[in-house]
Amino acid sequence: MRDRAARALFGVVIYDGVEPIDIGGTVGVLSMARRVLPRVESVTIAENRGPIVLAGGLEVAAQASFADAPACDRLIVCGGPGWRTQVKTAAMLAYLRSAPSRHMASVCTGALILAAAGVLDGRTATTRRAAVGAETIAPLAALEEIAPKARGLPAAVVEDGPVVTGGGVSLAIDATLYLLGQVYGETAAAEVAAVIEYDRAYAANKAALGHFKIG
Repeated sequence: MRDRAARALFGVVIYDGVEPIDIGGTVGVLSMARRVLPRVESVTIAENRGPIVLAGGLEVAAQASFADAPACDRLIVCGGPGWRTQVKTAAMLAYLRSAPSRHMASVCTGALILAAAGVLDGRTATTRRAAVGAETIAPLAALEEIAPKARGLPAAVVEDGPVVTGGGVSLAIDATLYLLGQVYGETAAAEVAAVIEYDRAYAANKAALGHFKIG
């Protein structure tokens, strides 16, 4: 566990079709966390630097490419409808398979990209529990189709070895708070949750869905 004054860098992997809430639940939470943890930093990473068009049309900029991304203490893969393309994108899968960080994570359907890269083989993981819109299968069920060696578990957060997966949509916030707790301790994570006025929701989601540590 690190001192609160210690630096930690979180890489947030994005691509065309990421849900904006996944940016808010990762980069946004890490930004607010600096009120408590002044040397927390984040970097957005994509196949190429520059514009990324999120679901709904919002445009953001990737700060680093797969080729020049820095080493990160935690690497978080975001979710969104673009996951369907990313599970077949060679550059994305190669980047994740190259073990750019020992500690990897996903929020929402980002878990399906980790699954396609083989990161979840032999592990238990979570993702969004219900199908929405035109989806014919829930992402949690799709996870085991993509990675037959993985086990899907309905949860807010699952930690299995060096991999942390978060549940769907707003549970990106919960997963990011959990990762902050890994690095800086649960007390610091709880303070960040209070700063973003999410402390009650964090506790309620944990009670309802669970935080599971496997092994």
